[in-house]
Amino acid sequence: MRIEVDVEACVSGGQCVLAAPEVFDQREEDGVVVVLDATPPDGLAEAVREAAVRCPARAIRVRP
Repeated sequence: MRIEVDVEACVSGGQCVLAAPEVFDQREEDGVVVVLDATPPDGLAEAVREAAVRCPARAIRVRP
């Protein structure tokens, strides 16, 4: 799995961090998403997919 994020589309909602804090964080200055691990282990796949679904801006894409 590979994660792609459109930081321009991010609205700093923080839902990704709530769903998968091991994979996502937010910048201090503006809350925009930061990907901590663009290729997370399979054990986090469900949480990463949940983060993508929760994203209000649909800024997160999960690729195989």
